[in-house]
Amino acid sequence: MKLINKKLMPSYNRIPISFEKGKGVWVFDKSKNKYLDALSGIAVNTLGHNHPDLIKAISKQASKLIHVSNYYHIEEQSLLAEKLVKLSKLSSVFFCNSGCEANEAAIKLARLHGHKLNIDTPNIIVMEGGFHGRTMGTLSASGGRNYQAGFEPLMSGFIRVPFDDVDAINKIASKKNKVSAIFVEPIQGEGGINIPKNFKQYLKKLRQICDQNKWLLIFDEVQCGVGRTGKWFAHQHSLIKPDVMTLAKGLGSGIPIGACIANKTVTKLMEPGKHGSTFGGNPLACSAGIVTLNTIEKYYLIKNAEKQGTLISNLLKKKFKNNKNIVSIRSLGLMIGIELSLPCSEIVNIALEKKLLINVTSENVIRLLPPLIINETEAKILCKRLINVIETFLNNL
Repeated sequence: MKLINKKLMPSYNRIPISFEKGKGVWVFDKSKNKYLDALSGIAVNTLGHNHPDLIKAISKQASKLIHVSNYYHIEEQSLLAEKLVKLSKLSSVFFCNSGCEANEAAIKLARLHGHKLNIDTPNIIVMEGGFHGRTMGTLSASGGRNYQAGFEPLMSGFIRVPFDDVDAINKIASKKNKVSAIFVEPIQGEGGINIPKNFKQYLKKLRQICDQNKWLLIFDEVQCGVGRTGKWFAHQHSLIKPDVMTLAKGLGSGIPIGACIANKTVTKLMEPGKHGSTFGGNPLACSAGIVTLNTIEKYYLIKNAEKQGTLISNLLKKKFKNNKNIVSIRSLGLMIGIELSLPCSEIVNIALEKKLLINVTSENVIRLLPPLIINETEAKILCKRLINVIETFLNNL
């Protein structure tokens, strides 16, 4: 099979390689070459590749029932909702198929809340550098001009402020703008693994501002949720709760699923007919979600994410401590960004040659999102290969 297929729309700048199978943190090409997957399909393969618990669960479900309409009660959907409500301490879940769909549901809830406050044209405060998806609504809410160019006119109703800048939000609040919500990634993934300088305090202040102004606090945890940062959800590193939270990516360990989770008050805004999804919450996807959460608990993968993330971060910081080309190494659990002083997109191909799968985002940030199952030996191999990759790149300058 040709690696470049002209029958596919050229939406992706694909790397010229095709993988045949995977096992754990490893993937194999058709020539049996073995690569360490430090990207996990962009934070999707929570349990790595071909995890026996996942394969068993989805195979069993597929043999019984794959899809049925949301006109009917779906047992697997209810079980997953109960699990997510328990873990998040929120009240209800709307299931869909992706992160952008979950975020669209959250935007709708914010607007419904605004109208409840008698705001005729409610605005949502979003962040520069944020990324919420590629539908017209989520694209309009995102902060990257490179994603938005050519798709004008964008959807109105968003006020953009710098990330990690509480003063900018307070300024908007003082002017009594028609705001109904703050919509933010606790950690910006696509924006370059940007972590607030005082993470806990930042989230706490956002909660306070929302409470004072009767705004909703919405956390997009599509990339940073489901155990990746060493907590079930990134915001749990603080002591506050959002009104709404969105999940996707790692929730299904490779099976498409999204979730918009809300508190009791917000739940009341969603009445029959207000929103829906044909495929959302189907038995197969929900069985994948259930086994993902149960397997994370069974094998203590949240603790492992914290442990291995700290190991990787420390090894990289020790190696590049005095390297002027490494601006910073940012991490929380297994969400790691290495910022270079110059654009480094070509480093992805160097890594491929070294049998390592990584990604570069925001032009100069190497993004690592390995599976939560990665062990210490594999984490050290990852670091060894990545150090070699970075040194090769810098030596070629």
